[in-house]
Amino acid sequence: MLLIRCPYCNAERPELEFTYGGQAHIARPQDPSTFTDEQWRDHLFIRSNPRGIHAERWRHIHGCGRFFNAVRDTVTDKFVVTYKAGQPRPDQSEAEGTSP
Repeated sequence: MLLIRCPYCNAERPELEFTYGGQAHIARPQDPSTFTDEQWRDHLFIRSNPRGIHAERWRHIHGCGRFFNAVRDTVTDKFVVTYKAGQPRPDQSEAEGTSP
């Protein structure tokens, strides 16, 4: 079973307690009224799907209920680091030296 560390509860819990929330660090548009339908489609639905390291949003549904960010390797499914929502993504060297 995959264990995920919740940065708010400060504990590793089984993956069944969490749900995936999409790609992390998506900036909302400054003036949404200027977006065309195609731009809205791209903003809402088009996301990167890289092979390897990827920043994601997760929610601890059966715990604190809060959203947090995680850097995960999509090839191995290993969580490199988790961090609280609103914090900047750790750089690669910082993330590799942190707990899973």
